[in-house]
Amino acid sequence: MDNWDEIRTAFQVARLGTVSGAAEVLGVHHATVIRHIDALEKRLGTKLFQRHARGYTPTESGRDLLIVAQTTEEQFAQLASRIKGHGETVQGEFIITSIAGVSDLLVPVLTEFQRRHPAVIVRFLTDMRIFRLDYGEAHVAIRAGAAPEEPDNVVQPLIRIRYGLYASKSYVETYGLPQTEADFPNHRFILAENEGSRAAFFRWLRERTGAEQQTFRTSDPNAWEEALHQGAGIGFMAAYDAERYPDLVEVMAPRPEWDSALWIVTHVDLHRTRKVQAFIALLKEASRTWSQCSA
Repeated sequence: MDNWDEIRTAFQVARLGTVSGAAEVLGVHHATVIRHIDALEKRLGTKLFQRHARGYTPTESGRDLLIVAQTTEEQFAQLASRIKGHGETVQGEFIITSIAGVSDLLVPVLTEFQRRHPAVIVRFLTDMRIFRLDYGEAHVAIRAGAAPEEPDNVVQPLIRIRYGLYASKSYVETYGLPQTEADFPNHRFILAENEGSRAAFFRWLRERTGAEQQTFRTSDPNAWEEALHQGAGIGFMAAYDAERYPDLVEVMAPRPEWDSALWIVTHVDLHRTRKVQAFIALLKEASRTWSQCSA
């Protein structure tokens, strides 16, 4: 492991997924990239990548190398900045992952972060899966539900979002409103397709409705909201968001057991880097103005 060029090459291939992409970033010929990967795999005695038609996918060993290489590259960048007398700078790629549905809160913060640090390239990723911070998939993750418990992560509370049960006026005109939970069998509901959804309010609703009432299920959070507006059924929405739409009627007011706690999660190796700390400070500053989410 005495050749940093080879490790850096493997890092870029793992990050970008292709030899050509890594070659372009590194400013070398693609044959050099392949030679570095082959030499490193031979020296380590293991495959770092699965080769396929679309490119290169890291193996478990490759992902382990990615963690070390990403941290090392950032530390080298910080050291170079300090040596040049400029102090540690906030620049380069910044990857944040989040649950879907809170982009209206996060995008303004990311935009301000980039305005303050123009050399930063933002990658804002949302997905139903949990990104692996220990594999270097992101610098910061915003997660919902119970506090994450991975031992190598630093977890900080962000806010609690209140959720209520709503219906559109068009739905109410057609089906009326349930007065109590006993009326649920006579109504239609919008739920997440994934029964393993971590949202407490969806678990609550599944326990109180049968398959015949769960008439609109989707894995797309944007579709939940649009189906609600279109009158497809009764569904949950963040209370602060619902207040912006005059076409919605509150079916049941927010309850504490429906709250969704948001957490800031970082890996211990990157937590104290200036880039991560600069973003977290800005995020916490912005969250103090989000009182309507948890009021």
